[in-house]
Amino acid sequence: MRLAHDPLRPQYHLLPQAGSLGDPCAPRFYRGQHHAFFHGNFGGRGWHHAISSDLVHWRHLPIALSPTENSYDSYGTFTGSVLPDDDAASIIYTGVTKVPREQETIRNEGLKEVQCVATSNDPELRTWQQLDKPIIEAPPTGKKITGFRDPFSWKEGDIWYVGVGSGFEHEGGAVLLYRSKDARHWEYLHPLAQGKWNGKIFSNPVPSGEMWECPDFFALGKKHVLLYSTENETRWEVGTFDRQELRFHSESKGKLDHGAFYAPKSMVDGGGRRILFGWIQETRSQEEIKAAGWAGAMSLPRVLTISSGNELQMEVASELAKLREDTVAITHAKNLNELNNRLAKAIIRNRSGEVSCSFKVGDRSCGLELRIGPTSDSKPMLALSYASNHAPPDSIMIGDKTVPLHPNREKVSNIRIWIDGSIMEVFIDSSQVLTVRNYFDAGQSPEIRAVCLGDVEAFRGLTVANMMPISQDRLTTSIA
Repeated sequence: MRLAHDPLRPQYHLLPQAGSLGDPCAPRFYRGQHHAFFHGNFGGRGWHHAISSDLVHWRHLPIALSPTENSYDSYGTFTGSVLPDDDAASIIYTGVTKVPREQETIRNEGLKEVQCVATSNDPELRTWQQLDKPIIEAPPTGKKITGFRDPFSWKEGDIWYVGVGSGFEHEGGAVLLYRSKDARHWEYLHPLAQGKWNGKIFSNPVPSGEMWECPDFFALGKKHVLLYSTENETRWEVGTFDRQELRFHSESKGKLDHGAFYAPKSMVDGGGRRILFGWIQETRSQEEIKAAGWAGAMSLPRVLTISSGNELQMEVASELAKLREDTVAITHAKNLNELNNRLAKAIIRNRSGEVSCSFKVGDRSCGLELRIGPTSDSKPMLALSYASNHAPPDSIMIGDKTVPLHPNREKVSNIRIWIDGSIMEVFIDSSQVLTVRNYFDAGQSPEIRAVCLGDVEAFRGLTVANMMPISQDRLTTSIA
């Protein structure tokens, strides 16, 4: 029961009952249910599985996909995606085996990656059957590749396409594009998209930009979006897909998240929304993680859209609003004392809540702090500050990060902070996200208060709400 009483452990984010959570794998909406698969180590290796009818409350099912002894995925079932299939639910994933160094696809690790398919006829996708052999047994020959994993897929007409995360040594990360008429025999074409090496040398090619991990590619509105993880961050690019050349042409790009967020995967839900999940990582030491008995969480589901300026936008799915309670909304305060006196009554209990703050971008400075406990001089768990002379202009400081603002036509920006134990997901004008971890002292007060600073006339409104837990013990539900 130690985990049930750990105040750092989230109460409304999806996470396993114990142990670690890693990369999301092949999320999908199937027969009226949302399915989340993810890497974990609680109860065994493989793809862990949770199911939800509302994107809020989750029920854990048995491990869905596990390594097969003495087979092409005996060392690991790495990340994958949905493989479109009219007859059965299918996934494409990376299988990994130990091999001599001359056969490796992961640099300096003696591991070989192949692309594999598994299918399920189970209405809850509980059981999966792996094919007898990989569908893509080796990367293309020629240039020296830096990795070969994390496939995604889509289908146009009678043709399937698969992109595989990879890269070229001393050149840059890439997505390798394949196509097939039967989803079993695949032809390599060329890189769908490619990046640049940052010039640094690491044993692992990802921090040097020589490899792109966990790519995702999909149509959104009238554009296409490419997502990938490299150089210890996640990135998005918006552009066009040339169906004649079968290449992606980027038109705008940015960071998907400025904080402890990695390896995202997306799905289309029953209403046609593109929903993204990511791995919220730990930023504390391995000794602290081991002592805690758990690590990582799934991000809140983010609904993706594209702005009129061709930039990716993100907001937490509206379903999470059902967890709000004891909401306090404040507008038109006469002075800063009145504003903070009213905020003092809007207490977030058990470190589980949401804070929304709107302010005018211009010549007035302002700030917002989230403080633990009843004292006004306590150290903030999160501090945000805006000043007209920030460099670059129209940016905000959140902790030690400088994040761009995208105010509306009235020059008003909105910050929305989702607080859950040690996790804070901060959404800035629906255009930037910063995931923050705060490992406060467990002996501190379980209450959080918001405090405003600066010019009261800069503020346009503040809302504070508590969030109800999705289980009674921070352990989610039992395995069904």
